[in-house]
Amino acid sequence: MAWSQRIRPVQAQQAKQNPREWPLESQQLAQALHQKLAISNQDWHALKAQPQRRAAEQLTAALVLMLDPANGPASAGVSAQRQQATALVEHALGWLKGELKDPGCPTHGH
Repeated sequence: MAWSQRIRPVQAQQAKQNPREWPLESQQLAQALHQKLAISNQDWHALKAQPQRRAAEQLTAALVLMLDPANGPASAGVSAQRQQATALVEHALGWLKGELKDPGCPTHGH
């Protein structure tokens, strides 16, 4: 099944909701996904070299910021949260493009 075919049912459900608000539970779902993908201190050494994992962590953090109920989809202007979300997306792109690498553990080598 093509990617565009998989998202059409979601779009149809969203059309029934108020277009000035995010779909119900969207921020909670984004937060849950971010918590699953976030790299903890204990997992850092095992996962630090996985650029897709690092990018996913950054993208879900951006999504959580973007879905803040105070910043509905119809809100105009560039808020601080929108700027933070943009920075996280750009950081994620750096990981995906191979422009960013693991900086190493600050506690080693000192």
